[in-house]
Amino acid sequence: MDTGSHLLFGVTLAGLAIANPVVAAHPELQHAVLAATLIGSHAPDFDSVMRLRGPSAYIRHHRGLTHSLPAPFLWAPLLGLPIAWLFGAQAWSGTVVLWTLIAVCFHIVLDLFNAYGVQCLRPFTQKWLHLDVLSLFDPYLFAAHGTAAMLWLFGYPHAVLVFRLVYGLTAVYLAWRLAVYRSVIGKLSAKYQLEDTRITMLPTLLGASWQFVADLGDEYLTGYYRNGRVNEVACLSKAKPENLADAAKATMGADGVRAFHHFSNRIHVKVQEKVDGYLVTWSDVRFWHHHGMPFSAAVTLDRNMNVLSEHIGWNKKSWQPPFV
Repeated sequence: MDTGSHLLFGVTLAGLAIANPVVAAHPELQHAVLAATLIGSHAPDFDSVMRLRGPSAYIRHHRGLTHSLPAPFLWAPLLGLPIAWLFGAQAWSGTVVLWTLIAVCFHIVLDLFNAYGVQCLRPFTQKWLHLDVLSLFDPYLFAAHGTAAMLWLFGYPHAVLVFRLVYGLTAVYLAWRLAVYRSVIGKLSAKYQLEDTRITMLPTLLGASWQFVADLGDEYLTGYYRNGRVNEVACLSKAKPENLADAAKATMGADGVRAFHHFSNRIHVKVQEKVDGYLVTWSDVRFWHHHGMPFSAAVTLDRNMNVLSEHIGWNKKSWQPPFV
């Protein structure tokens, strides 16, 4: 999810920790836990430093090793122990490490519910896993946790009960969103006579509708599912190796294209002939919106099929849909 939401969840996890009488009785431990959950809630995204090595490196590594299966068990002591020492809470180092672990795990779980995906089962597999249930920013979760945090900040005497309620509702909300997703994808699978794995969906910001991509074999069908009705939008050809144009084949060795293929598996390629060469655009169909595909790798070639320039990334603002 977005950085602001992860940090907010760090605050509310610290509020939830006060349900433990030991945490509630020691201010230094409360401060240590708050620092641990705030930092732990953001720690997996420390891999954003890969932006310094360029967009291709960022695409390859973001939500990779730092979100992997062993990562929480490394982040927890690495962050929790020095935080406990810094706040004079060494006697409760185990508690601080535990809440750091919870914060890191909650971050990874929420990212798993998003459509971008995580490599959370590394080192056993480098497959990108995504449940496609939540947008990058979920207004309902943010509102609920934000309200709980504000009540705590202004001294509401029963804040601990509010935090328990909010996290209980969060679990119910995630389960409900997953159930709705399974129901909708089941209906789409029945309509198009396809296996569930050949259909991917993205939620809209408010969750009232879904956009989908169905793999029909030689092409992708895109559309919306709203109020029990399917609205088909477009069909796009699949980028099959045997059908690629020479210009598209010439870009396969470009760093950005290799990074793109490492991440994407619903791929459309478009070759445009220019006066002085070609523009080849590889697009991830999963993230289509209003006939556009904002996540892409674009390569410019000269007439001799030499790479002149390349770009990979999002061709949209962060506040524009799709919210992944």
